[in-house]
Amino acid sequence: MLFTHDAQASLRTVAALVNSRLDEDSLTTLADLDAFCAQWEVSGRRDRDGAELAAVRDLRPRLAGLWLAEEEVLVEGVNALLREGDALPQLVRHDGWDWHLHAHRSDAPLAMRLAVEAAMALVDVVRGGERDRLSVCAAEDCEALVVDLSRNRSRKFCEAGCGNRLAAQAYRARRA
Repeated sequence: MLFTHDAQASLRTVAALVNSRLDEDSLTTLADLDAFCAQWEVSGRRDRDGAELAAVRDLRPRLAGLWLAEEEVLVEGVNALLREGDALPQLVRHDGWDWHLHAHRSDAPLAMRLAVEAAMALVDVVRGGERDRLSVCAAEDCEALVVDLSRNRSRKFCEAGCGNRLAAQAYRARRA
């Protein structure tokens, strides 16, 4: 296994969170935030107010800046997120997940928990020498983040269907 299940989930969540700001922002209401948390199985405290939504939205550019950052900048950013989140790693088991690592209190604000979980997953990326698994979609007209968790490092396109769209375009061009 490349990364633990919680690190994989966190990396996917980070990509989805940052990608939610592309094209038409899909994280503009409290209902959007509720749906995001449900889809990505975000556990712990929820305030369900405008301040929480604003804090999560404000986290997106910061995480996006770390995704393709040089190693030293990435490490600096990860360490800052861990410090600001008062990270205190501990093993937990909840909601059908076996033992995994949380580095925050379950009653910490949502944006802080998302930031610390992202930082912990990025710690695994750096320690494993796997920064090349973090990229941007290969489609020229897409800026979505991609986390490549494939064995053969072949993932090039985002989850929004760019790979299928480009394959269909190439097929139509060949048939013409």
